Amino acid sequence: MNVFETVESEVRSYCRGWPVVFDRATGSWLHDEDGNAYLDFFAGAGALNYGHNNPVLKKAVIDYLQRDGVVHALDMQTVAKREFLETFTDVVMKPRNLDYKIMFPGPAGANAVEAALKLARKVTGRESIINFTNAFHGMTLGALSVTGNSMKRGGAGIPLVHATPMPYDNYLDGQVEDFLWFERLLDDPGSGLNEPAAVIVETVQGEGGINAARDEWLRGLADLCKRHDMLLIVDDVQMGCGRTGPFFSFESAGIVPDIVCLSKSIGAFGLPLAMTLLKPELDVWEPGEHNGTFRGISPAFVAASEAIRTYWADDKLEKSTLAKGEQIGRVMTELAEQHPGTPMHAKGRGLARGLAFESGDVAGKVCRAAFERGLLMETSGPDGEVAKAMPPLTITDDELAKGLDLLSDAVHAVCE
Repeated sequence: MNVFETVESEVRSYCRGWPVVFDRATGSWLHDEDGNAYLDFFAGAGALNYGHNNPVLKKAVIDYLQRDGVVHALDMQTVAKREFLETFTDVVMKPRNLDYKIMFPGPAGANAVEAALKLARKVTGRESIINFTNAFHGMTLGALSVTGNSMKRGGAGIPLVHATPMPYDNYLDGQVEDFLWFERLLDDPGSGLNEPAAVIVETVQGEGGINAARDEWLRGLADLCKRHDMLLIVDDVQMGCGRTGPFFSFESAGIVPDIVCLSKSIGAFGLPLAMTLLKPELDVWEPGEHNGTFRGISPAFVAASEAIRTYWADDKLEKSTLAKGEQIGRVMTELAEQHPGTPMHAKGRGLARGLAFESGDVAGKVCRAAFERGLLMETSGPDGEVAKAMPPLTITDDELAKGLDLLSDAVHAVCE
């Protein structure tokens, strides 16, 4: 692996926890170049909800390429884009009574967030954005300004301004009424809070530690935004596309955000694609006012269309995700009960689950022990204190059971 250490930047991270050279991947498995198999409880940080090299999606992409379909088209009109727009509208939006214009801002989740923040400021004429403690929205400067992690923010090299953090759900352990501080600042002309253009929120904070907001908290936030004329932006980059069960993570709360950010698994096959959904009345862009070279890579449109037709024409995947998520939650709860000497607790929703420890040291040891047993997991949270389980939504029952056995073995090895 010398070339990685001598040529590639020190900024690399995931590879440090998994020091092998991967070669092949199918479904819920990765294989290194020596033939060792690893069960994937990482799923490309949520970019591979349908697994690695999903055969249905792979066939659609290969067929498209073999007929010389357009690959790169900026924002030109193509058959692939038309098919995606029609499929997404008919299968995802209409059944949910959602009416959004679709913007393709660039290839990654940070692009979707940047476009959302920029649009909110353009629509309202205000500069300030409200974000939440332990939020993560991306690594570009605008997205970093609404991100909580101090290490990531420190990499910006300049002050990150025009954003104010507020307590996320249960940040104060239920000791303070929801939004008491936030609303007090909004109502008090002496608070010094600049009038916000928007509030940006993750319904489940993935990188922040698998913190799941209650539906009633999200409804309260949506109501607060409406009463104070603030736009509500939901960052569904990691938790959208079925990760929490429904296609959108905010569906169970019954709210309709003004703007929604999507990326990662919207590209379906691990291909880059990002979308910013906006209510029609917010579509005040001038032509070309926000653009970029890679605003819709056609093979990603093709894979995304096929994934939506295959997995979202009914509720089978949603029900399966919820059931498998409950199974992970039960096992994690049992592990916590079996090790009272090592405080830990289960958290999360759908197939975004976490086992939270008192320190990042313990969580890191658990993830290393899992890797040694052939299971890929990462840590999350401000101190890396949560061992995070995010397998592909298409994982089989047998694979899930095997992965939970490996996780249990890892926890026992570290905590006994």
